Amino acid sequence: MPGIKVKENEPFEVVLKKFKKQCEKAGILSEIRKREHFEKPSIKRKKKTIAARKRALKKQRKMME
Repeated sequence: MPGIKVKENEPFEVVLKKFKKQCEKAGILSEIRKREHFEKPSIKRKKKTIAARKRALKKQRKMME
């Protein structure tokens, strides 16, 4: 659970920005998006293989350069 300490005379915008950054580092937003809708196991597998293919192609392109 992300939490920040607010200093005296610190603007709200700065505090909010720090909190959002901590949430992003903790992976909370991505987890919420992932759980927002039910996804069939077959679709999950398909997405996983597509992502693996993309990573492999990117790695291969990087090695060619």
